[in-house]
Amino acid sequence: MSPTPIRTRLVGLALLLIPAAGLPVLARAEDGSVVVYSALDREFSEPILKDLARREALTLRPKFDVESTKTVGLVNAIMAESVNTRCDLFWNNEILNTIRLKRKGLLQPFQPKSAGDLPATFRDPDGTWYGFAARARVLIVNTRFVPKPERPRGIADLAGFRWNGRVGIAKPLFGTTATHAACLFAAWGDDRAKAFFRSLKSNDVQVLSGNRQVAAAVGSGQLVFGLTDTDDAMLEIEAGNPVEIIYPDREPGGIGTLFIPNTLALIKDAPHPEAARKLADAILSAEVENRLADGPSAQIPLLKSATKPARVETPATVHAMEVDFQAAADAWDRAAAFLAKEFAD
Repeated sequence: MSPTPIRTRLVGLALLLIPAAGLPVLARAEDGSVVVYSALDREFSEPILKDLARREALTLRPKFDVESTKTVGLVNAIMAESVNTRCDLFWNNEILNTIRLKRKGLLQPFQPKSAGDLPATFRDPDGTWYGFAARARVLIVNTRFVPKPERPRGIADLAGFRWNGRVGIAKPLFGTTATHAACLFAAWGDDRAKAFFRSLKSNDVQVLSGNRQVAAAVGSGQLVFGLTDTDDAMLEIEAGNPVEIIYPDREPGGIGTLFIPNTLALIKDAPHPEAARKLADAILSAEVENRLADGPSAQIPLLKSATKPARVETPATVHAMEVDFQAAADAWDRAAAFLAKEFAD
């Protein structure tokens, strides 16, 4: 046999062995390894994952997102790797991209031990994903710069002319901001949602790389208020910065405050399904929800067995936005195409 075909085969083999995205080469064997892609902020999810893996005698191989491509980067990786699956378990910090993965046939059903403890709203009827540890989409206000009578009450105030150039949102192409946008498209219809985002643009809203950056900019006084998540807002409060959380549109007749759960999903053709199910049982537990509620991210427990009270407002105390997450997933592509065009810069 000539040397050329041999070299060709060796090069092809070498390419197959190159780790994707910095991950080590993984054997498709139940060796106690589990690959977790986590979109929840690394500082919140990594300590939990490490503790659970140690307790369950698993070898953890995590991959985390970056702030500039919240969730979408990991989702795109899962899609790209579907011909040679690397991820076992996906801990998403929102829900719509998890639904999109299901619709593409990239998830497989599983049954965590605590699944029955979740309200039906927060678990997939087919058992491909489970919601837990929710956050709210809120306004964070710098109390030094905005007197109490002038503080915003709803997301429409982001377009108030008096605040021109002094309010902020995260780039609405990624993470919970993109999820929020798709939910507005589903709830309001495309025309009204487009008009809302155009009004933000015309009011020179500052578009930052992520929710954390929005909260920090308000805490430092760079912005007077902005739209963010409760976990990022709570970090500013606990740092002692002069900020207040406002749950938007909570009055009767308002659209309500959007609550978004984390989700857990088992990837189709996961290389280590048994280890992934074992870790999933440990993650979807009252223990983890209590830890997330009590920790710096102040997330909202959804399991009935969780005992730690929420440190932020919940749908029990705030008018929650009525949202059809399936309809929002339907609106995702339309919303994303519009927002990519409007906020490309």
